[in-house]
Amino acid sequence: MNYSEAVQEITEIIPDFESDLTKDASQNSYLVIRTFTDRIKSMVRQNDRNILFKSLLKMDKIYTDGDIALKNAVEGVFIYSLDNFTAFCTGEYRKVIFSHLSKELQQSYSRQIYSHGT
Repeated sequence: MNYSEAVQEITEIIPDFESDLTKDASQNSYLVIRTFTDRIKSMVRQNDRNILFKSLLKMDKIYTDGDIALKNAVEGVFIYSLDNFTAFCTGEYRKVIFSHLSKELQQSYSRQIYSHGT
């Protein structure tokens, strides 16, 4: 899957997603994942669990089936910002969010957190 296919996948659950991307002329994997991550952050803050959980599943699919640029973008943008947008959640809500991440995304998160600064 490349970034264009990822946009199509995301648009299945967030119909107006593509309009967020057209504001920026340099469409690439990082922009797609950054924009999707911003949407997920907003869902977390608004406690929009139904779309949030579908979005987390979609992020997993992008990570699993995506090309190397998408995988790097997911690790560099989404995984890196997980702590930022879950910091003000209750412990219970944070656990629920993390429970909807695939084992691969959780492992990537753990690698990033525990290797940071080494």
